[in-house]
Amino acid sequence: MNLPKEFIEKYDALLGIEAAAFFATFDEAAVSAFRVNPLKKLHDFSDYEKIADSKFGYYGKISGKSAEFLTGVVYSQEPAAQMVVEFADIQEGQRVLDLCAAPGGKSTHILSYLGDSGVLVSNEISGKRAKILVENLERTGSRNAVVLNESPERLTAVFADYFDRIVVDAPCSGEGMFRKDPDAMRYWSQDYVKECSLRQQEILSAAMTMLAPGGKLIYSTCTWSPEEDEEIVDWLTENFETLSVVSQQKFWPHEFRGEGQFVAVLEDKRMTNRKTVKSGKSNLSAEQQKLWSIFAADSLKIELTGSLQVFGDALYLLPEGLPDLSNLKIARNGLHLGTFKKNRFEPSLALGLTLTESEVQKSLALTESEFEKYVRGEALQLTESAAAGWTQLTVAGNGLDFAKISQQTIKNHYPKGLRLQ
Repeated sequence: MNLPKEFIEKYDALLGIEAAAFFATFDEAAVSAFRVNPLKKLHDFSDYEKIADSKFGYYGKISGKSAEFLTGVVYSQEPAAQMVVEFADIQEGQRVLDLCAAPGGKSTHILSYLGDSGVLVSNEISGKRAKILVENLERTGSRNAVVLNESPERLTAVFADYFDRIVVDAPCSGEGMFRKDPDAMRYWSQDYVKECSLRQQEILSAAMTMLAPGGKLIYSTCTWSPEEDEEIVDWLTENFETLSVVSQQKFWPHEFRGEGQFVAVLEDKRMTNRKTVKSGKSNLSAEQQKLWSIFAADSLKIELTGSLQVFGDALYLLPEGLPDLSNLKIARNGLHLGTFKKNRFEPSLALGLTLTESEVQKSLALTESEFEKYVRGEALQLTESAAAGWTQLTVAGNGLDFAKISQQTIKNHYPKGLRLQ
């Protein structure tokens, strides 16, 4: 690999006798890996090699067309990137912000530790990337996640002193991705490194206004540049006197089987004092409430907890304890339950992916062949009669979608934009 001259000179000086081993890794293949999702029914992954220090991580490739991927059982994420959330000490019931969240690797990993408790706010400033983030979170089966499409600065008034954990995987010079994405080298220069470090300071300044007393800030980059890593940590402790460094670690490809990553954990030393926030009231009309109640009674075995909110014709379930988000751009306002149509309620793909077999009144397991037909958008014919109405379709014990059964035909409701060719 033809590395930038300035880059070679920089890391020759920084690494000394280790530089040769470091540079040799750029002629090796990028390392592929994935995580399994404990929110789903898991299968046997013993044929894959576990990643050291990653609770849910394995080395290997997964197919984006597989049932395991499309039902959210697995998520592709390289090994070093998995270390960020492993350092974050996420606990059930916490309020967590993933500030630069797309495409969703950190957010989906955070949910593995939060489970169905607490609140995850995943923010992405790019509208296009926020849509990808929404899709990845929906596959995960999250019930307690909100996706925002905002600049960090605009979040501060709404979430002052709110979050127990803030993960900032900051935009950076991308040195750790050179092997995986050689195009990243075209943008690299020492000037670009400096530009990134200034932007990182702006993002972290906004993050600090949202960190609750006693909370932890997890700062990470996919670069080895000291200007973007250790020097940023020094800048944080110099400018925010309540912060102390818990740990920091750099992942080098000649020492760790993965790409490049830096992770630092800083803790706020103020006395813990969590803000109480009242959840918003439901805004459903009497007719909408009636239609939802009919569907819930017919299709669900559980009562979903949270605040029911309608936006246009779409019904969402917001996590409890969120502040008013009405002044922010929202890409996913909690769990999308479905859509109100004339005299009826239609459940969403997200609800079908999220609920388990034990939480629904009717479910139907698809064979591998039926799964492949369904995600291509085909209707399915049943060989035996089944109860009419909305039924959750499952694959290997995990929810895929809600579909309507009529006269031994499963009508296809898989979104056209997601159908496989």
